[in-house]
Amino acid sequence: MGPGNVATSASDSAAGPGPDYARLAQRDPASVGALARSARADALDAWLSRLLPDTPGVALVAVGGLGRRECTPHGDLDLILVHAGVPRVDELAASLWYPIWDARMGLDHSTRTVAESLDAAHDDVKVALGLLDARHVAGDPALSAQLARAAVDQWRRTARRQLMRLRELVEERHAAHGELAYLLEGDLKEAAGGLRDVGVLRGIGVAGVADALPPQVRAAATRLLDVRDALHVSIGRRNDRLRAQERLQVAELLGLSDGDALLRRVGLDARTVAWSLTDAWRSVQRWHAAAVRNGDPRAREASSVRSPVARDVVAVDGEIVLARAAVGPHPDPSLSLRVAAAAAQHQMPIARATLEWLARFCPPLPTPWPSSARTALLTLLGAGTGLVTAWEACDRFGLTSAWLPQWTRLRGTPQHHPVHRFTLDRHLVQAAANASRWSREVARPDLLVLGALLHDVGKGLPGDHSEVGADLAREMAAAIGLPPADVDTIATLVRYHLVLPDTATRRDLDDPATINHVAKLVGDAGTLELLQMLARADAAATGPGAWSAWKSKLIDDLCHRVRKVLGGGPLPEPTSPDPALLAGPLPVVQVADDWVALAARDRVGLLAAVAGCLATHKLEIVAAGSSTIGERAIIECAVNNRYGTPPDRELLAADLRRVGLDQLPLPRRLGSGGGKRPAGAEPRVIWGEATGATLLELRATDAPGLLYRVTSALAALGVDVRTARVSTLGADVVDAFYLVGDVDRDAVEAAVLAAV
Repeated sequence: MGPGNVATSASDSAAGPGPDYARLAQRDPASVGALARSARADALDAWLSRLLPDTPGVALVAVGGLGRRECTPHGDLDLILVHAGVPRVDELAASLWYPIWDARMGLDHSTRTVAESLDAAHDDVKVALGLLDARHVAGDPALSAQLARAAVDQWRRTARRQLMRLRELVEERHAAHGELAYLLEGDLKEAAGGLRDVGVLRGIGVAGVADALPPQVRAAATRLLDVRDALHVSIGRRNDRLRAQERLQVAELLGLSDGDALLRRVGLDARTVAWSLTDAWRSVQRWHAAAVRNGDPRAREASSVRSPVARDVVAVDGEIVLARAAVGPHPDPSLSLRVAAAAAQHQMPIARATLEWLARFCPPLPTPWPSSARTALLTLLGAGTGLVTAWEACDRFGLTSAWLPQWTRLRGTPQHHPVHRFTLDRHLVQAAANASRWSREVARPDLLVLGALLHDVGKGLPGDHSEVGADLAREMAAAIGLPPADVDTIATLVRYHLVLPDTATRRDLDDPATINHVAKLVGDAGTLELLQMLARADAAATGPGAWSAWKSKLIDDLCHRVRKVLGGGPLPEPTSPDPALLAGPLPVVQVADDWVALAARDRVGLLAAVAGCLATHKLEIVAAGSSTIGERAIIECAVNNRYGTPPDRELLAADLRRVGLDQLPLPRRLGSGGGKRPAGAEPRVIWGEATGATLLELRATDAPGLLYRVTSALAALGVDVRTARVSTLGADVVDAFYLVGDVDRDAVEAAVLAAV
């Protein structure tokens, strides 16, 4: 329970900080912002001052949020009772702490002399960092001032050692909490780019190593504090994780249009803090290295050597800076791109001063771009892992929007599908970086990396993002100065970047209609190979749930077949399953950690029985295929452990054999929807035609036993499933069933939707 729930009698100083403080924790926009935080600090100071008896040689010092006067509506108190060796100080401390606990406020407290406080700070970098916020609240102000001065002095004297320790702790925290800029439900305090990192920057600044809190960082920190205020006020308690269900209320308290606007603002501010911390750590590293080599003149001389790395670009002390000749009254418009390309290629950071100069003085690019700018962009995009860091640095100073004006709309845009780990702009940059890994697999690596950067530019606009994005990409490619034929190819890549993964996982690749359709869309073998590598780069940038060995195999198989058609040859023969599944007495069972297969005598309901069997073993089917060869049905499934515990492989194999013999009874509970339908878009059934079959495509939110329920519904109607393609992406499924024979579409659709 937070301070908003405490008693509020002004006459009883032990009851709490008073009615004004309680009002500032209520669900009201006036409770959010710097003025409210300052007012809460004033109320707490006044209350705590009344709690401390007038005792010589004793002072109450605030650290943490109260020390910085950044009091959240439901935050804890961090207090130090500093004393000069007075007797019975523990009794005095108890008379102070107990009223705070009685007021049901969180309290982190200590009772120490100045020397004891400094000893604790010497041994614990967290304590040392906290003491930098020390502020007098009550008692002897001279004692408080002595502690504050001594803490800063000790921090500066021990900064080389303490900052190295601090960096280790920061990296551990980032690994545990992730990057706030890219999380849909991030911790505003602990995640990388959050408020805890602002405190680290403050510590680096106090050490005198760098100007770690420039105006843009202070502004970002203020906005993050406002978000945390609004979160506390919205939910009525202390919690620093911004969850999906709280976004709208928090956005309303901040005067933002919706939860997406909130996420975008948090993400951009977090990126500002995170980049500034990265830059500050570089300053710390240079400072530390300079101290080490201080007594070695040769080392000092080597550190100042300017090594050319590209035209107008040099490296100095591990950073990319401008050559002196490039700094003039009329800079080359392509200069910023060439600097970024050099930084990405050599995997070196761009100096902050260089970025600031480019943002201020580099002129806009003409339309179309000169060849030097176009070459630099393609070099930057093809640099692989170095691209992300260089692009992020340029983005922080507005250079990317100067290159591509459309980028402004994409910056920080959240992607709500849980399979995505990055915001939209970072996803595009990551896809381009990934694409460079397959540059040797295509004839036009330049078009591959540019297509990867632009493939999702239509997201966030009305209409199909592939179609909308194709028009935008055409416009952007023309502005960059690509020849008309290459502009057409880029537009085609964006328009059809989902064709291969969608077709491979949702359609029967043995159906000539499927292959001919893809061949017609793609048009030529060069575009096909670009789309194939783009699919890999896109999936790798999306997240681990977007790619699998099964999906890779299906896409490669689809491309092989389409390539044959584009070359004028006949369609390849249908893919043969593992020969072991085609030979020997039935049933044949194969079980691996992430893969199961069954060959059995074909019958209506066999797929449903396999799905039910896997569900009873708590296995989630992420992809599946079925085919019939004569009287032998073969079902292959890629699976995940739904709850993290691998099944007993021998028991699973035995149950699958019983399925093949039609001897495995399944629990009735698998046939129910489990009560309330999972949240998500309404399920849809889409009908299509295929060679010798009717195509039923189901799009729905995934749930345990879903495939079993759907296939059981089909079996109950006596519908024969010739082939099935099951694809799970995050929380969504797209299941395609090829139904043979006469099909009553209305009855089948009703049964399938009822099963969902």
